[in-house]
Amino acid sequence: MGTHRRARGWIRLIGGRETACSIGGRPIRPTFDLSSSSDPFVAWLASLEAKHLRELTFREVSRSLRALSATYVERRHTLTDGAALSGRGKRAAFALYYGPLHHLLVTHIVRELPSALDRVPMLVDLGCGTGAAGAAWAAAVTPPPRIVGLDIHPWAVREAAETYRTFGLAATTHQHDIATVTFPKGRAAILAAFALNELTDTAREPLLARLAERAEHGDRVLVIEPLAGGVARWWNRWRDTIEHAGGRADEWRIRVELPAIVAKLDRAAGLNHREITGRSLFL
Repeated sequence: MGTHRRARGWIRLIGGRETACSIGGRPIRPTFDLSSSSDPFVAWLASLEAKHLRELTFREVSRSLRALSATYVERRHTLTDGAALSGRGKRAAFALYYGPLHHLLVTHIVRELPSALDRVPMLVDLGCGTGAAGAAWAAAVTPPPRIVGLDIHPWAVREAAETYRTFGLAATTHQHDIATVTFPKGRAAILAAFALNELTDTAREPLLARLAERAEHGDRVLVIEPLAGGVARWWNRWRDTIEHAGGRADEWRIRVELPAIVAKLDRAAGLNHREITGRSLFL
């Protein structure tokens, strides 16, 4: 049966220095070295900043970030219509702000979950968005699996392809509705990070049985969603099913020193993400 735990800690990302905080008595080692220009994460951040601030001012992006945040908190019902990525400003805000946050969180989660870093030939990134979460998991595995990125939004598919390429990951991307996707044949890790909550209940529910069936045949399945209880009212039902199948459910609270552009946007938009949170199901 699965277990529940609340993971807490502090990851310091400047200069690769480790802090004294820990999870379960074990020190949290730094994931990235933001002082190193050769770090793929650093190169990715630099490319995002150069691209998205080329035609938009920082003020325009921060204003769009406030609107995007309001969409997630107050108007979640519009997400199924693509409201999160409607307009150049929101797309830039999503890529520059939420993308790095998701990458940091997923990198930490897969380092903590038993067997998540076992070798696997393929990673299916469902609702890949900008590819931030899929790149995080794939880059943590040695050797990295080939990624298949799937998203219904054409901009997201293009952005994900660039992200995977920047991290040096072999990948193919496809514009597809993840609710009706035919999974590739062969053993795989399957990731659905911050994607299932944007589906309608009718579209989402059949995926549960399909993902559980893939796990029965040897695949690893990781679902990640925001920690806020009202975001995914379906969560408890999925959690019970995953735990009954032998999986686990976790909650995560990870304190980080944010990368410069993310911290600047965080302040400008009046947000507070020094603590990154999420919850996961792993089977």
